[in-house]
Amino acid sequence: MSLRPRPRTVDARLDRVLTALLAMQRQSWEQGVAAHAALDLGLDELVVLLANAAVTRQHPDGRLGDAGAEQGAVNGAACGEAVRHAAALTGAPRFAAALRAQSRWLLVDAPRAADGTLFHLLGTREVWADTVYMVVPLLAATGHPELAAAQVRGHRERLHDADTGRYAARWDESRGRLTHPQHWGTGNGWVVAGISRALRLCADWPPGVREELAGHAREVIDACLACRGDDGLFPDVLDDPGSFREANVAQMLAYATLTGVADGWLPASYATVGRELVTAAGRRLDARGLVTGVSGAPEFTAPGTSSEAQAFHLLAHAALRRLPSAGVADRP
Repeated sequence: MSLRPRPRTVDARLDRVLTALLAMQRQSWEQGVAAHAALDLGLDELVVLLANAAVTRQHPDGRLGDAGAEQGAVNGAACGEAVRHAAALTGAPRFAAALRAQSRWLLVDAPRAADGTLFHLLGTREVWADTVYMVVPLLAATGHPELAAAQVRGHRERLHDADTGRYAARWDESRGRLTHPQHWGTGNGWVVAGISRALRLCADWPPGVREELAGHAREVIDACLACRGDDGLFPDVLDDPGSFREANVAQMLAYATLTGVADGWLPASYATVGRELVTAAGRRLDARGLVTGVSGAPEFTAPGTSSEAQAFHLLAHAALRRLPSAGVADRP
């Protein structure tokens, strides 16, 4: 299969967002989300380059992009989809071998709870909402839909607040309790974006599982949307109006809602919501293509910028273009 180089997105504003993204230093999961944006925009040559960098920095235990000082147990798996795509495009054994090593880490070697739910960091027994995005799409794409669903269930059991419909951020398995009970906006975004991407990547789910996951994603989306303000954005902690106004969760929810409509598991009315969210986040875009006022790297505790926010801006626009009714008016 030949590569189809497309160095630009064919949209000047998105080109600036992409350039700003590529200029940023990135950790393993950030490399993965950047590659997802390139995948969804059809930038094959860029996907191969991003995958190549993740393989170059692959840890001997299989974690992609994690050969430095990172302590993430699951974050490197976000790079797996790009490595899989690069293997198919180029036929290079290097990519196929790297994907096998990453898959073995997830399936066999990564630390996990007794029920198989993966821990987010090495050296701890913590379950994080973020993990849903890092591992569920790759498991679904590589022929393990039942394990993908099991990860969603394990995280849901520990982190999902049935009263509000939203996710807490972190659970400590050893102590059997939440350590970060706050309903962090981006954490909820990771959950719905991860489920949405998994549903898109896999067509062969066990009976009833696709409906189960889609229904849960819709529940969390609706619970998050209940916290949307007049500006179209959300508090950093969804139900804490005193926390700063944060733009990336709007992009993550836009990606999830527009993907759900495009793939048929959300009603068409959610397309309007997705467009509104894209517009609201777009007002935070500066002249250099930086999405401002997001949960900022590297600590993600205050307003700033981040490569994941850059990538989700691109992902949301790519999802917008997949709508059945997409046309000139829908393009940014």
